[in-house]
Amino acid sequence: MRLRCAEARADEPMLLFFMDLRGGVIRGTERFAGHLVPMADITLTAAFLFGLLLLFAPGLVASGAAEPAAANLKPNTVAAFNGYVQLTDARNNDELRRETNLLWIDSLPENERAQAYSALKRGEVKMRKLETLENGEKIRCPGGMIHHWTGVVLIPETKLQDVLRVLQDYDDHAQYYAPDVERSKIESHDGDHFVVFLRFRRHKIITVVLNTQHEVRYFRDSETREHSRSSATRIAEVENAGKPNEREKAPGEDGGFLWRMETWWRMEERDGGVYVQSEVVSLTRDIPTGLGWLIGPFVTSIPKETLTFTLDATRRAVTSHSPAVSAPKQR
Repeated sequence: MRLRCAEARADEPMLLFFMDLRGGVIRGTERFAGHLVPMADITLTAAFLFGLLLLFAPGLVASGAAEPAAANLKPNTVAAFNGYVQLTDARNNDELRRETNLLWIDSLPENERAQAYSALKRGEVKMRKLETLENGEKIRCPGGMIHHWTGVVLIPETKLQDVLRVLQDYDDHAQYYAPDVERSKIESHDGDHFVVFLRFRRHKIITVVLNTQHEVRYFRDSETREHSRSSATRIAEVENAGKPNEREKAPGEDGGFLWRMETWWRMEERDGGVYVQSEVVSLTRDIPTGLGWLIGPFVTSIPKETLTFTLDATRRAVTSHSPAVSAPKQR
């Protein structure tokens, strides 16, 4: 049987369709479907679909679990990231010392600032993409991509200590921040210094599981303000997570989905609640030519989505554990 396509009109737009790679299904627009004469020959149909697969997804593993080639973390990539973090640290320390722009929205023009505070009081999470410059110039990161986001949320009817109680309860972070955090525990604790283990599970086209260790220090600025500084001291991608043959890949010799992560938290009690801001700088591999469809959505959108989720989950956890909020109101 021959496959015939109806003649396309000159004024018709190019037909577009996409593949659901995880489900192994190819979907087309209704217009595309209308141009195909029904095919009774299963062999011809299979050959046709296989041809489309080869055309639009070269290199795709037949199981649908395509995995990009390993990326190696190079010394010059690390050096560029460390320089970026050093400058970001200096800016953070300067703001804390001068007590200016403690929340990123404080740097906005008056009208925009008022609108942002109103949005926070309505329960929104306010996000902003940042970029640290060196002498006014963009910092190049060969072989890697630096992602820099900050966000702030208002947790109403709560106290600073209630927020700290949740943030420092690392043993229960797998409960507060599920499903992004799959396992969590405090490995050591000395006053305001914590060493913690967190297992991240993140999904965007592909699923990536990471075993991470973090060193966190908290600093009391006043009775109503506190900040913390966190560094990921070890990040290892987990292969075959949850299976008997689970193993860690060597850090820096993996998919490159998260090589480094540095975090700055600020908390301020006022306006009948606590403002919580988190700023994150992370390092991933760059996107190789031809793998943008697989790696691109993960490395470009995950940093923002994860931080938004973290702030929202922090608010939920604090609200549910805060005596001022969870206690029944007196009649």
